[in-house]
Amino acid sequence: MSKNTMKNLFFHSLRSKQTLVTVASLLLFLAVVSFVLFEGTKKTVALTVNGEQQEILTHANTVGELLEQNNIVFTNKDFIKPSVNTSIENNLAIEWEQARQIEITVDGKNQTITTTDDLVSEILAKANVQVNEHDAITPAADAEVGPDNKIAIEKAFEVALLDGKEEKKVWSTSTTVADFLKQNNIQLNEFDRVERKMDELVIPNSVIQVVRVEKVTDVVEEETNFAVETKKDDSLLKGKEKVVQTGEKGSVSRTYEVVKENGKEVSRNVKSEKITKEPTKKVVAVGTKVVTASVSRGENSSSDSTDGKEFYVTATAYTANCNGCTGVTATGINLKSNPNVKVVAVDPSVIPLGSKVWVEGYGYAVAGDTGGAIKGNKIDLFIPSKSQAYEFGRKKVRIKILD
Repeated sequence: MSKNTMKNLFFHSLRSKQTLVTVASLLLFLAVVSFVLFEGTKKTVALTVNGEQQEILTHANTVGELLEQNNIVFTNKDFIKPSVNTSIENNLAIEWEQARQIEITVDGKNQTITTTDDLVSEILAKANVQVNEHDAITPAADAEVGPDNKIAIEKAFEVALLDGKEEKKVWSTSTTVADFLKQNNIQLNEFDRVERKMDELVIPNSVIQVVRVEKVTDVVEEETNFAVETKKDDSLLKGKEKVVQTGEKGSVSRTYEVVKENGKEVSRNVKSEKITKEPTKKVVAVGTKVVTASVSRGENSSSDSTDGKEFYVTATAYTANCNGCTGVTATGINLKSNPNVKVVAVDPSVIPLGSKVWVEGYGYAVAGDTGGAIKGNKIDLFIPSKSQAYEFGRKKVRIKILD
């Protein structure tokens, strides 16, 4: 090949490369211009997703289209502002918050609600869950729901609280007696007690009774009775008594431990005592003298003596077996063993017991008995036969006290 031919081939190849470079440069320029023109026509949008904001450029026509382009799957329960049909404008602010399922438990019963709200009170209102200030809500009503997306509610109920003498109604949730007392600031003193087990559950209509127990010391000055000593005295008629020495009460200082429940005394125990005055015993002479009636029933002679007090009385008759009679007189005469003895029942304030008397129509006798109906100027004559006693009836007779 000639030198000229080779030269022509070289210049031809060079021109071809230059053409390719020119074409490539033109295409690149057109691409850059197209890209710049494409990017330049995008709109700037501020997009907040679940609280995190970012700035993006987009050719989307609506908010919904923009969310789809950014792989955001939304539902009608999500929070979207402005609405999905809103046209995209430059510098538009868009906010999207995904709704979440919240589990609400009320006294063990569950329900769920899908919402974008975070505040517990707002979620409960949207779920139509009624609560009051006494209900136990976790988290608190003015707090936000935690990451576990759960709200627990224990409904409060009224409980009767008897604290000592005070009775009132208080609100409570299902808890133990110990926690109930703590919630209501009930302090127990050393001796106080609760009439229920501390680990027992508090339920509706429960009655929690706190018994306030108090132990106090009481010092009391008290009287002590005197002893009574009896001595036999044969100078006194049987059944008669005479005080020889008057008794006098003593005194003792006693220290008591007193237990009170709700202010009322329930027990009192002597802890110690000290005699402050010794008592003086009472001495009583008891008569042992038995009057023996020596006058027989055949001695009916009239009184020849003018000595002694004489007056009229109303006389009746009785037997040893009358109603209420024991057969033994007040002075110890056994009428059943001595049916012929003459004994008159008298009022001792008128005729002294043991006196010898003469009774008109009855004779000499002994004032040896008394009777509940024998008062004043009235006597009762002992007659062994019931028929004779009925026959005697009631008479006014003259009586003379001989000694």
